[in-house]
Amino acid sequence: MVEVLDSTLREGEQTPGVYFDKHIKLAIADILDQIGIGIIESGHPSVTQEIYSAVKSIAQKNYKAKVGAHSRSLKSDVELALECGVDFLGIFYCVSEERLNSVFKKDLSEAIDQICSVIHYAKSQKPDLLIRYTPEDTVRSKFENVVAAASAAVKAGADIISVADTTGYMVPGTSRNMYDYVKNLKSELASQNLFPKIAVHCHNDRGLALANAIQAYEAGAEIIDASVLGLGERAGIVDLAQLLVVLTSDFGMNKWNLAKLPELYEIVSRHSHISIPVNYPITGKNAFTHCAGVHTHAASVNPMHYESLNPELVGRERTFSLDHMSGIASVRYALKMIGQDDIEESIQMDVLQEVKSVGQRGRTVDLTELSHIVNSCLHNTKYKKSN
Repeated sequence: MVEVLDSTLREGEQTPGVYFDKHIKLAIADILDQIGIGIIESGHPSVTQEIYSAVKSIAQKNYKAKVGAHSRSLKSDVELALECGVDFLGIFYCVSEERLNSVFKKDLSEAIDQICSVIHYAKSQKPDLLIRYTPEDTVRSKFENVVAAASAAVKAGADIISVADTTGYMVPGTSRNMYDYVKNLKSELASQNLFPKIAVHCHNDRGLALANAIQAYEAGAEIIDASVLGLGERAGIVDLAQLLVVLTSDFGMNKWNLAKLPELYEIVSRHSHISIPVNYPITGKNAFTHCAGVHTHAASVNPMHYESLNPELVGRERTFSLDHMSGIASVRYALKMIGQDDIEESIQMDVLQEVKSVGQRGRTVDLTELSHIVNSCLHNTKYKKSN
């Protein structure tokens, strides 16, 4: 059974301009725990004193979820994370020869020594600490370098190896697909009698983060990273709601309280100052809204004609939009909702024409405005009859 790691409070804060105050971080973590997220990655304590304080507070909440911190392969970073009392520590260090040579001025063996030294130290300080090692930019590094670093990290005490698609490079159906990568990595490690959990951290630069994450799951990955609204560096990472819904509805994992998703997305959107796109799957305003006349007519009879997901799964309701695309079926449905479905058919048609007129001005008609339109049409009819 796959675990989901939420990184809204760590990767999400790497979105330009996004920062959550400590009390908001605690509120977000509360909802994540209520949803049933397995690991809450709460931040990188060495970045600022405020992040350190927030990570420490979240770690003290006694959640069902494991609370994690992020760390460079530095003893000082590890010490700060351990001071916070976290259950999970994510340590990263690249194994790309180009970066090792040009940025770190080290060869692979020196990098592996540093990685292993830090992991060994962390485990010696807290034996039950769950440690993840990430070869940064995993999928664009030499595969033999990744295997060498990953196997050494596991022997040093790492419990998880994370495959980081740091630049959103992987594409399903090509030679650089996540399914084959995870399969090959698991096989190479198993040949050394090493069986760490495999995590994946998929960036969305090509819009394929969710597809890559699902491929990784099918290949045997046990942990998938995600964030609310897919927040993160550049185009972000896997969107949490979309991932949870796919795993629930299409892979039969009924382990999350998805009805809490609207509350979670509302608080993250408000305090990140990033709006939820109206056409966003699952959480967008229009995700369960039917507009065109043919659609609304069919959906009012049987929603599954134009839906593959039940909005109740995620604590939402189905709606019908009234605008220039509306037909008489959607107007009648809306009239029934406001208790005006008994008006004569000619007036219903007048209401439809007015709704279409409003829609052509680039607006939609809500139920309150619909009541005003009905009253106007009734008045006009009465006035014509009296003259």
